[in-house]
Amino acid sequence: MASNQAMASSSFISNFIIPDHILVPGSLVGNKGHEPECPVLVFINSKSGGQLGGDLLQTYRNLLNPKQVFDLGEQAPDEVLRTVYANLESLNQQGDQFAKTIMKKLKLIVAGGDGTAGWLLGVVCDLKLSHPPPIATVPLGTGNNLPFAFGWGKKNPTTDQGSVESFLNQVMKAKEIKIDNWHILMRMRAPKVGSCDPIPPLELPHSLHAFHRVSEADELNMEGCHTFRGGFWNYFSMGMDAQVSYAFHSERKKNPEKFKNQLVNQTTYAKLGCSQGWFLTPLLHRADRNIAQLTKVKFMKRHGEWQDLHIPPSIRSIVCLNLPSFSGGLNPWGTPNRRKQSDRDLTPPFVDDGLLEIVGFRNAWHGLVLYAPKGHGTRLAQAHRIRFEFRKGAADHTFMRIDGEPWKQPLPADDDTVVVEISHLGQVSMLSTGDCKSKSMYDPLSPRQEVEEDDSDEDASPSEEFRKFGAADTFKIPYDIDPSRLS
Repeated sequence: MASNQAMASSSFISNFIIPDHILVPGSLVGNKGHEPECPVLVFINSKSGGQLGGDLLQTYRNLLNPKQVFDLGEQAPDEVLRTVYANLESLNQQGDQFAKTIMKKLKLIVAGGDGTAGWLLGVVCDLKLSHPPPIATVPLGTGNNLPFAFGWGKKNPTTDQGSVESFLNQVMKAKEIKIDNWHILMRMRAPKVGSCDPIPPLELPHSLHAFHRVSEADELNMEGCHTFRGGFWNYFSMGMDAQVSYAFHSERKKNPEKFKNQLVNQTTYAKLGCSQGWFLTPLLHRADRNIAQLTKVKFMKRHGEWQDLHIPPSIRSIVCLNLPSFSGGLNPWGTPNRRKQSDRDLTPPFVDDGLLEIVGFRNAWHGLVLYAPKGHGTRLAQAHRIRFEFRKGAADHTFMRIDGEPWKQPLPADDDTVVVEISHLGQVSMLSTGDCKSKSMYDPLSPRQEVEEDDSDEDASPSEEFRKFGAADTFKIPYDIDPSRLS
């Protein structure tokens, strides 16, 4: 019986294994052997999830060809994909049928936090591959917003053979869904005093690898200016939520040994939310740090004229959202009812409609309304392009983050302006399961409106799913903290 199970497992795994000659440059054509039905390249951040990352890496290497499983701490994904695709092109020209099939059917698996997943998405987009492969994400971080948005779950997985085989089975059956890609540009004149360079938590995170100062040869370079560029797929946020995230990431960089457990990470995140004043903003958060005081915001609904965005004076955090998964799997936009769609020209949050949803929050208590079945933040606008303009006098810095990775952003000390502009830049392909939260505007089953909508900001009891997975770290207060005693 055990022998039959082993044979069945081996037969199943053979659907994913890529032969050596595809992975080793300069190999001879090889058209013999089993042709994989679902060839995969696996990228794992062995430092994610504490010990889980290393264990998962070992399990995949034991099951598959070790040459198709890569540790992102040792090999960058751009180098791997350039090498593999160059070899595929060469073998294909020589008539290798395996190469032709693998190029057509290839899928990528990335295991790590949202920053790691964003890193791989950025590389696939930047390389402009002849056949860009779709990507499946293994949740192996603290937030896991990207995996959750596409049905891959939120809880860090177990790493045994059975769990990995179950995941591979889902990858084989997964459907492709296109999502919008967003470009972010930041520009300022070289300041007379100080620096306006982004300040990440101790070192540059992976998903910000492309958020760097452009070279003189870059078309976006402007003489006399510092210009930075990058991209994101889930969200850009600014304000108090990013400040809490910055404190968490900085602490984790300093003491990584204390952050080896997902539950501990989430509890620490919540405690930092308290200590940073996210729950008691009127008392602990200066009014001049409110978004309306910090920046002037313009948006473009579709191609056309820029419009001023009205931001209520109490808003302390603003989120530009592409996917319906923020702060541990919550959807700040919700689905506007028919009246809201008509009166304000709003739509449901489709991930492939070329629009970002702009949502505001007053504080963490305001965010708790997302626990309600139809709760949402303050809907500000939907936009094809967004521009933030920071001027002297508001504050000396603010906090920003993209796809879970934060930084501290110095603001002008003289009379110049710092401009951050976000614009649409094509699409990438993701793999999704039947539990996918993301909706396509081309899917006839995607909801167009809600029958009834809850517009109150009252707290609601979190669903069992969110309690189980510890969702909404940004908006969650730990049980052992008494807010009244915070100083």
